[in-house]
Amino acid sequence: MSFLKYNSTICEGDTVILYLGHNNMHSIVVTAGKVHQTKFGAFPHSDMVGKQFGSKVCKKGYLFLLHPTPELWTINLPHRTQILYSTDISMVLMQLDIKPGSVVMESGTGSASMSHALIRSIAPTGHLYTYEFHEERSKQARKEFIDHNVDHLVTVTHRNVTADGFLEENIADAVFLDLPSPWDAIKFSKKALKREGGRLCSFSPCIEQVQKTCGVMRDNGFRDIQVMECLLKTFDVKTVSYQMPDFGEKVRFLSTTFR
Repeated sequence: MSFLKYNSTICEGDTVILYLGHNNMHSIVVTAGKVHQTKFGAFPHSDMVGKQFGSKVCKKGYLFLLHPTPELWTINLPHRTQILYSTDISMVLMQLDIKPGSVVMESGTGSASMSHALIRSIAPTGHLYTYEFHEERSKQARKEFIDHNVDHLVTVTHRNVTADGFLEENIADAVFLDLPSPWDAIKFSKKALKREGGRLCSFSPCIEQVQKTCGVMRDNGFRDIQVMECLLKTFDVKTVSYQMPDFGEKVRFLSTTFR
């Protein structure tokens, strides 16, 4: 299966998102002989094979079998590091002007939440070069990309960009940094961008990191530097019916007198 192409039928080896509720989802790889335990009972993987994505499976309770997307994967992925969530990811993609065919540099890969969103946005003709200084994390990310059938769109490199820079130069439309000391990677990011220019985004949790990074960006010739914070506010939507009270003759009289 592929995260980029929708398959209607579940097969063994597919990644499936089990939806039990808005705050209760799990990702599994459908494997013969395995059983997924929930508060609603046991759900054998063999029962899922051949069903349509989106199907409702009932035991004592129920769950839905959802096709994976980058958004659902962000919620359900195995955490190797802290990750970006959809609120920030959507802003980064827009500000970097990521589109089909874009060439993007990313460091670090981490849990590959951002990587999956980037890959979908640049498909089918773009390419992502993602760098991770931690060797085991880079191996795990590479395996996930293969399992999700997106490995042809991404190159994973085990390398410390802040010390050694990017291997590729003058090919990137955009660079994304999610590093403890992004200022050390700014000069290398400049070399990675196309000669005619490009866009650079750095994600940092602390304002002190932001201040230092912006200063180094300015020193390296970057212009139109902006700092943004994205805050998400959600609402629960319900339909409620109210019975109108009967106020009697007095209200009807007042209504006629004000006409």
